Amino acid sequence: MAACVDKWHPTHAGRLSSAIYRYLPDRATTADRAMPAAAPAPASAGSCCVRGSGDDVWDELRAEAQADADAEPILRKFYGDLVLSRPSLEAALAAHLSAKLCVPGALPQDALRDLFAGALAAHPEAGRAARADLLAARDRDPACGRMVHCFLYYKGFLALQAHRAAHALWADGRAAAALLLQSRASEVFGVDIHPGARIGCGILFDHATGVVIGETAVVGNDVSILHGVTLGGTGKESGDRHPKVGDGVLIGAGASVLGNVHIGAGAKIGAGAVVLRDVPEGTTAVGNPAKAIGKKAAPQRRPEEQPGVTMEQGWSDYVI
Repeated sequence: MAACVDKWHPTHAGRLSSAIYRYLPDRATTADRAMPAAAPAPASAGSCCVRGSGDDVWDELRAEAQADADAEPILRKFYGDLVLSRPSLEAALAAHLSAKLCVPGALPQDALRDLFAGALAAHPEAGRAARADLLAARDRDPACGRMVHCFLYYKGFLALQAHRAAHALWADGRAAAALLLQSRASEVFGVDIHPGARIGCGILFDHATGVVIGETAVVGNDVSILHGVTLGGTGKESGDRHPKVGDGVLIGAGASVLGNVHIGAGAKIGAGAVVLRDVPEGTTAVGNPAKAIGKKAAPQRRPEEQPGVTMEQGWSDYVI
């Protein structure tokens, strides 16, 4: 996956003040510590005690799960099995993804869980990125009231975490296992990301259905991608043939970015656009073929004001 670069730290008040930057490579989290081999079972369904772990995202997610389980008794076993009985976010991800992607009689859930757990343990940056992705969903998606709902139900988040594990396997030379995860995630979630693609931190796949990302694509940090987006090639050429997307970019629904083109930091790609050429930093591109719109150069934005974070899809006299 693309490296998460600690470039800045938000100083404004509000939810974004707890944003992704605590989970970048120089910030140790529980992802850096070895995961226990097995999770202790709760004392009884619905009576799991939420204790602090020193991992803010995991602690908050567990507290949300406990609140839901207390409010809705039908959820107690479900939340207990997938969240409250797990010792870490990585262990919970491995259990949840393996349950979603296993094939009874052909691809056992236990073996798949071990595959996910091993990949996440060997690549702690994947766990840090997952925490950043959860915060991104909570902060940017008005439909996401709780991180636990994103963790359990949002196929864009789950597809992205399956990719992070697949990319870890790909980087370790385990191409066959990586392609297995890609195939199962595509079948189950409707999101097809080649395990060679490099994807940064704080990513939101909003709705996510139909997202396709090719092998040599690179996606920066704080990027938001809506459903039906393709980051693809232009034909049968080999080598470095897929788009490079900068930090803070917003790509609207149904857009296609084709070929080894560069989307500058803070750019917007309008819904349905077909991008075949580079898009300069901080501009908006719309149409088929896509062209820049607006009358003036965009003012310099603070990182938290980038379109990929604000999700603002409108435009004014500025190229925004």
